[in-house]
Amino acid sequence: MALLFLSEADPVERWRKALLTEMPSLDFRAWPDDVGDPTEIDIALVWTPPPGELARYPNLKAILSLGAGIDSFMSDSTLPDVPLARMVDPSMTRTMADYVLTSVLRHHRRFDLFEREQRAGRWTFALPERPEDKTVGVMGLGVLGQAAASMLKDAGFKLRGWSRSPKELDGIETFYGRDQLAGFLAETDMLICLLPLTDDTKGILNASLFATLPKGACLINAARGAHLMERDLVDALDRGHLEAVTLDVFDTEPLPASSPLWQHERVLITPHVASYCVPETAAKGIVANIEHVQAGRPLHHQVDRRKGY
Repeated sequence: MALLFLSEADPVERWRKALLTEMPSLDFRAWPDDVGDPTEIDIALVWTPPPGELARYPNLKAILSLGAGIDSFMSDSTLPDVPLARMVDPSMTRTMADYVLTSVLRHHRRFDLFEREQRAGRWTFALPERPEDKTVGVMGLGVLGQAAASMLKDAGFKLRGWSRSPKELDGIETFYGRDQLAGFLAETDMLICLLPLTDDTKGILNASLFATLPKGACLINAARGAHLMERDLVDALDRGHLEAVTLDVFDTEPLPASSPLWQHERVLITPHVASYCVPETAAKGIVANIEHVQAGRPLHHQVDRRKGY
């Protein structure tokens, strides 16, 4: 079985070694120089493929994403009608939870304030509230959202979560659907966005949502840049309704030098590094899906294209 590896962001030789360790018989081919005969490609393991590229492989049986998000695939009108699976891996889950916890603690312990005061040459003393007196809200309660919420709960914060459909999670107050969104937001001091990007969630972080949050709330977006209306965010910060934000994802990446977010004193930018998978741990799950393709069985973590995740 021939697998095409296509990613300009990932270390191809590290992935080759990890996958061949798990499955020595695998015919591993790397795009663009080692594709060979396109008709021989059975599976594509990819991240942000160029539009139309995957349509070049007429015998493709499955597409495996190297990331948790699959919006770049869904926007390609030429995408072959074959099973598509998103990446779910312990390393990806842990790194996202670590990022969220780090970001929440940075805001909670007022490090964002101390950074601003340092740049101004001021010695400013400020103590945080108790974690149990702060409510953190997680939008998106999939694998990543539940892991982040669990870690935050263990750190002592009050947790609430919002999702498309009902969920019951131990120690976490849950909300679902548009009708319960305002109630979820109204008492959320720090908002974490880990939603999948769909037609329903695009632009959800907007002026209306920010106005529903308590004054002085913080925002952390580690999901997708298209969730956020950047002009609305800057306005909410400048008016003082939002205290500070941490952003890992942007509608255009790299973030253009002209963006006002770069210089805003209440914005921390990280370059889409919140979550990543490690080849040595992810290879086992990928090989399991390859074996499912060989046996004609459904993929693990297969995407429902109607829902968009």
